[in-house]
Amino acid sequence: MKILWIKTELLHPVDKGGKIRTYEMLKHLKRDHQVTYLTLDDGTASPDAREKANEYCHELVTIPHRTHPKFSPGFYVELLKNLFSRLPYAVKKYESVQMRQEILRRVKQDKPDVVVCDFLTPSINLPSKLGCATVLFQHNVEAMIWQRHYETQTNPLKRLYLYGQWRKMRALERDECHRYNHVIAVSREDCEMMRNDYGVEAVTDVPTGVDTEFFRPQTGVPTEPASLVFTGSMDWLPNVDAIHWFCSEILPLVRVQMPNVRLTVVGRKPGNDLLELSKRDSSIVVTGRVDDVRPFMEKGAVYIVPIRIGGGTRLKIYEAMAMEKPLISTTVGAEGLPVHDGEELLIADTPKSFADAIIKVLSNDTLAAELGKRAAATVREKFGWAQVTGKFVEICESACQELRANKPAIQERTSNASSWLPGFSE
Repeated sequence: MKILWIKTELLHPVDKGGKIRTYEMLKHLKRDHQVTYLTLDDGTASPDAREKANEYCHELVTIPHRTHPKFSPGFYVELLKNLFSRLPYAVKKYESVQMRQEILRRVKQDKPDVVVCDFLTPSINLPSKLGCATVLFQHNVEAMIWQRHYETQTNPLKRLYLYGQWRKMRALERDECHRYNHVIAVSREDCEMMRNDYGVEAVTDVPTGVDTEFFRPQTGVPTEPASLVFTGSMDWLPNVDAIHWFCSEILPLVRVQMPNVRLTVVGRKPGNDLLELSKRDSSIVVTGRVDDVRPFMEKGAVYIVPIRIGGGTRLKIYEAMAMEKPLISTTVGAEGLPVHDGEELLIADTPKSFADAIIKVLSNDTLAAELGKRAAATVREKFGWAQVTGKFVEICESACQELRANKPAIQERTSNASSWLPGFSE
């Protein structure tokens, strides 16, 4: 197949879940298919990001694009203006006429078999009726994330704003899902939600994968007693919420019985409030971005996923499972993954039950080892990237075949649902 892959960022550094999933998928696709990667470029990628793009695509096309950094004056001005937009801010900021024009040019020039829109964010730049198959790769149900932000927010003004973003995201996501020949979700739960809430019939789940050779325990690396570890991008709101909730509500309960417990938070762009917390409390270590998360995972006696907000699936869980770490997660954290409480991990949703689970695992080396071994066996058997990519390819090929067999019906289904977007009417 000839694949035109649409995204809003270059992939290097490959330092967050969405990038990892895309990078691994494309690496495997590139072996047997022709991949053109068309993306917005805001200038924040690593200096060698373009050079390294040959790891996952045959041709790289970049569109210059600027957004205001979070918490800058321009950022807050954009948030205020967004009150009067029909688009949620998280999508509106990626609107690009130039990207839309380049997609049209590439489809006409290269005649790809399928256009894959990676995440909902670039979808507003995708013209309708391209004449080739289109697939929306949904790493999350985006509206659900914003709904959970709204439901867990206590500040009245922030809560009101988040309510508006949730409703905008839901309306946009519903309409956009109907513009594609097929939608790919990353979990059965997300798949069913899009089918039931949005009425999307052509939707299939493709499981998350993990590099089972890279994520593997190294001999001779000692585990630090009473140590907890969390990995994840610390500029993603669900991770930020998770760590603040853990430090304020759960960690004090653990310290009652284990005063020497330590927490290491590994991930890019931690906020100033978290950095200040680590300065005040020497038992909380915040690393920022690291080149390799494995040494930090190895040292942790327990891997924690105290996530209350989110959608899709957490790559970090599969990585920890492949590293044979005993794992404790909330229900939301493990959502969408075929794992079971008491088998591959422990599930806990309240501060007390989460703290009790940590104490239980830290106090029982046999339990910790059994959880880790069962988790590793499950992920290595079922969730390598080769198997995952194979299913992705099958869906894309099926979308191409459906288009050829039933082109008039497909074009009717993919009518110009986004024509109301500012500056994008056909």
